[in-house]
Amino acid sequence: MKKIVLFAFLLLTANTLFAQDAAGQENGVTSSDSLVLQITTLPEAQLTYTKSFRFPFLQGESPLTSGNNINLDLSAELTPISLNAIVNAAWTPIAFFQFSAGGKIGSGWNIELFGMEIKGIGINRADAGGNEESSGSPFDGVHWRAQAGATLQMDMAALFPGDWNHVVIQTYHEINYKGYSRAKAGESWIFQHDAGENQNGFNYYGNFLLGYQMPIFLNTIALLTEADLYLYDTPNGSQWGDNLARWTFSAAMMFTITDHLSASLITQFRTRRNYDEGKEDDLKLYYRNRHINDSNPMRLAFYRVAAALTYTF
Repeated sequence: MKKIVLFAFLLLTANTLFAQDAAGQENGVTSSDSLVLQITTLPEAQLTYTKSFRFPFLQGESPLTSGNNINLDLSAELTPISLNAIVNAAWTPIAFFQFSAGGKIGSGWNIELFGMEIKGIGINRADAGGNEESSGSPFDGVHWRAQAGATLQMDMAALFPGDWNHVVIQTYHEINYKGYSRAKAGESWIFQHDAGENQNGFNYYGNFLLGYQMPIFLNTIALLTEADLYLYDTPNGSQWGDNLARWTFSAAMMFTITDHLSASLITQFRTRRNYDEGKEDDLKLYYRNRHINDSNPMRLAFYRVAAALTYTF
């Protein structure tokens, strides 16, 4: 399962979540709990519990520094094919800028669903005929991820106060390292039923969000563009498009149901590679045995519709 659907939208609503926990405040420190259930049109689901803390830090008297803080999120994530623990810390030294760092560790297993194998973890390689095959057993290794990034954000309501003036622009960029303990150097692996093209190494992830928040039941509409790029160099990787960025485009709506319950609906499209042998979806070849179509290397395709319920307490 791909990593991020609600990432940007949780950031947009972080202040609301903390504001709802006035009873948990002590010495200026606030805390909150949230439970997020996510389902999509793909055979995937995810349940995440997060305990969040907000610590005032280096606060000043100007509007740009009066809200300076450190946010700490501790999460447990369960899917039908994986179990993960996540920690993330974000420091806001000035209202429009944020540093963040964190990590994730977990493992997975494979299941059968409607005659299809859903792969939680394993090595991805070519068989004797050059086709794709995977090998993995429950909890046969540890998957981990560590990242550091920065967010630049602006809310027009900060310049022109008003409930209907919340036009939000946000961009986030990170460098991360992903690994699977069972994989050797240069060996590909699968996690959470992804494309199986991961290797132990560094990656870039970035996004750009344009959103509008409203004081009504439909409280947020947003457009989100995301990009992933492998930063490691695989010999002959350009042959199958390993050097190309992978783009995802999302349109989202968020609804306030009660003071503690909200819902999100997201429609996503993503880029796919075009190969000389045909479309990627039609191929059983191991991805490193494919040849990118140099004249038309990418196409845009429907990805999924995702829905999520968030309960804060």
